[in-house]
Amino acid sequence: MTLTLDQARKIIAGTRAKGNELGLKPLSVVVLDAGGHVLAFEREDGAAPGRFAIAHGKAYGAVMLGMAGAAQMARAEAQGYFMAAVNGVYGGQMIPVPGGVLLRKAGSVVGAIGVTGDTSDNDARAALAGASAAGLQGEA
Repeated sequence: MTLTLDQARKIIAGTRAKGNELGLKPLSVVVLDAGGHVLAFEREDGAAPGRFAIAHGKAYGAVMLGMAGAAQMARAEAQGYFMAAVNGVYGGQMIPVPGGVLLRKAGSVVGAIGVTGDTSDNDARAALAGASAAGLQGEA
């Protein structure tokens, strides 16, 4: 199973809609496929230009480890040396905090969403709505 560009666009639209509904700060949203490649990205008006790297880092860690952002953060708190080593393997591209949402379809990982702009927990809430909008299971 693969993630399509149309699904990625639905994810971004659903994420932004939830962010607007919750009154969140301007969001940046990236969708990666199961190989960690960018399918789509949007940065809302007013979001800082450096937000792509943060959104990408959240999603990249989720898809490459098969572990959502909250689980990565718990692992980093429990075994910081392990997460630091893994992040080194991936060239420092991972950001192990909520807002990196793993995407599944019929149990298989098909990609990840990375959201940044508000609190990490709010970023994750918006991302889960995006996953749902595309008919996918999100794991925050």
